[in-house]
Amino acid sequence: MTSTLRPATVTGVERRPSRWLALSVLVLAVLLVAVDATVLGLATPYISEDLKPSGTQLLWIGDVYSFVIAGLLVSMGSLGDRVGRKRVLLGGATAFGAVSVLNAYATTPELMIAARALLGVAGATLMPATLALIRNIFPDPRERSLAVGIWGATASAGTAVGPVAGGFLLEHLWWGSVFLINLPVMAVLVLVGVRTLPESRNPRPGPWDPLSVALSLAGVIGVVYAVKDAAAHGPTPVALATGLLGAAALHGFVRRQLTLPTPLLDMRLFRDRGFSGAVLADLLTVLGMSGLVFFLSQYLQLVQGRAPFEAGLAEVPAAVGAVAAGLAAGRAGRRFSVRAVVSGGLAAVGLALAALTKLSASTGYPLLGAALLVVGVGAGFSFTVTADVILAAVPKEQAGAASAVSETAYELGAALGIALLGSIVTGVYRGFTGPPGTPAQARESLGGAVEAVSALPRPTAEALLTAARDSFVHGLHLASGAGAAVLLATAAAAWFLLKGRRLEETP
Repeated sequence: MTSTLRPATVTGVERRPSRWLALSVLVLAVLLVAVDATVLGLATPYISEDLKPSGTQLLWIGDVYSFVIAGLLVSMGSLGDRVGRKRVLLGGATAFGAVSVLNAYATTPELMIAARALLGVAGATLMPATLALIRNIFPDPRERSLAVGIWGATASAGTAVGPVAGGFLLEHLWWGSVFLINLPVMAVLVLVGVRTLPESRNPRPGPWDPLSVALSLAGVIGVVYAVKDAAAHGPTPVALATGLLGAAALHGFVRRQLTLPTPLLDMRLFRDRGFSGAVLADLLTVLGMSGLVFFLSQYLQLVQGRAPFEAGLAEVPAAVGAVAAGLAAGRAGRRFSVRAVVSGGLAAVGLALAALTKLSASTGYPLLGAALLVVGVGAGFSFTVTADVILAAVPKEQAGAASAVSETAYELGAALGIALLGSIVTGVYRGFTGPPGTPAQARESLGGAVEAVSALPRPTAEALLTAARDSFVHGLHLASGAGAAVLLATAAAAWFLLKGRRLEETP
């Protein structure tokens, strides 16, 4: 009779009775970050019209959030291991909500850039803490696989909710409303999380090394900025110098971690082939997909003429597929094998991207929707299983730092993908042949062409739009083909790197 009052155990490991309620709090944090990462793209035209930033300032508004997150993820994951993941998560969530208000009511481009940077600092605390807490709350590997699947499915759902909710708000309210939707989510997260989340930390953490934090931040931001700037403007001296300084900082970071008795990130984790293979698969997968995702909204709105809300709905199949696959990924990984599920998922994404090389301005939605569904299913299987592999490869005391490595791979992959594949689209687009009198503004971007035609005679405007859209779609074909090649090569690499890797069966 008394046994019913004790926490259930599996092979002597405690199961917390409130673990699923705690998971619901963690997925709210994931939802917070995923929604915020997707709504800005829809709001950018409205922000540009209201705040009137320069071209460089507009790029910083769009990029500084991801720069700061990528640079601080490892540091914040390690901080959670040291001072407590619950404390870092709830503090970061509170800051995220407060800074969202600052974003919503920014009145100048400079204030908007600063607010986005601060939001990146807060956002960097959330993702590593959530995955590390899952590692500690769910000692049973089968339950942990399901929890990681729900975690990943929520992130995917957030990427779908963001455009839909953002599109709805932008059609009815002002652009700042897309940031205020964070507030109710944050409030629930903090109020419920205080009572349900267990605290966990490394019992022997060692000091938090500020120099390592600075090297990590400078290195990642330097490299990512250099890649983005080179993709946009070519290999300029500024891009080259920034990239070299970033690489030098990362080299210094790695050397310092190898000499510290308690490093910010234990570099020996990368000796595990499964850990390294999973991280590499995540990075290359996001790289291959992100260029397409970044330009897909423009295709739906500026080429096919869909409203923001309709464009957001059009992208929902990818999230539906990812949610379904994420929930089934753990079971599939145990039934077939880790490498079969990861490689199969990545190959499916690669083939779907290859199918998108057939897009045109008049392509019907069934082809696009089916391709997005396959992308979601393949990515859902792959990302969920690799996250499980990464968590299982490290002691639970280092779960925060390991989770941060996984999240950093996502951010770097997204930055590199948008820069490299985006440069293909941009380069092809700028070479289009427009009618006589085509304004220079129209050659900068498809959005610039759509805006420029309002001042042109109708025949010239129609000819310009047709040429611009055809050129944009041709660039999208080449980027999709390149992304497909990256995904198929990654699928082959994962098959060898994850050989013999299995998901845990027992604690």
